[in-house]
Amino acid sequence: MTTLVACSHGTDSPAGRRTVEALVDLVRQRMPDSRVVQAFVDVQEPTVLDVIDQERVLDDVVVVPLLLSVGFHTAVDIADAVRPHDNVRQGEPLGTHPLIAQVLATRLRAAVEGMWLPGDHVVLAAAGSSNPAAVADVTAASEHLARLIPAPITIGYASAIDPKIGEAVAAARRDGATRVIAASHVLAPGYFAGLVEKSGADRVSAPLGADARIAEVIIDRFRSA
Repeated sequence: MTTLVACSHGTDSPAGRRTVEALVDLVRQRMPDSRVVQAFVDVQEPTVLDVIDQERVLDDVVVVPLLLSVGFHTAVDIADAVRPHDNVRQGEPLGTHPLIAQVLATRLRAAVEGMWLPGDHVVLAAAGSSNPAAVADVTAASEHLARLIPAPITIGYASAIDPKIGEAVAAARRDGATRVIAASHVLAPGYFAGLVEKSGADRVSAPLGADARIAEVIIDRFRSA
């Protein structure tokens, strides 16, 4: 039996912590014969390094990043923790999976109360990373989403690279958008979700949250690894 280590960023937000815990519980419900444990790369404990050191003695391990794109935490923190061990592997981040776009589309429909209007524009609001692979991941996510909604999409980032989310919102208005909706490309409430809320968009979708479809993505990443 291979252990699934669900490794998230970690947050000080109580709502964010509850959301991630609920998501991991959804995975456990769908994998009743497997061991599923949490780990974190920042803010919270136990660290992914400590969890791997404990779990690899008991069984093979797959670390699935509960992150939406490649970045420092996946390419360095998690990779460095995984690399020394022959029986530990790393899955892909979640964000490029088509089911993530489906969840985003659901959150957007809720944000617009089921009614898209002429002149709507969506800004896909991502955390941001200077890693080119992360930019490619977010671009892929936006392409998946574009097939599911009737509004044009551009991308804004909370940190690391431009355009920032607020800049992307302002640019959409300059280009003629009459309503700008920020699509929160974040997993749970917390620091980055707060930045999306402050972006100046007319509507902001909720974080992806503890959704059964995301649990299926985590399981798919686990099995693919």
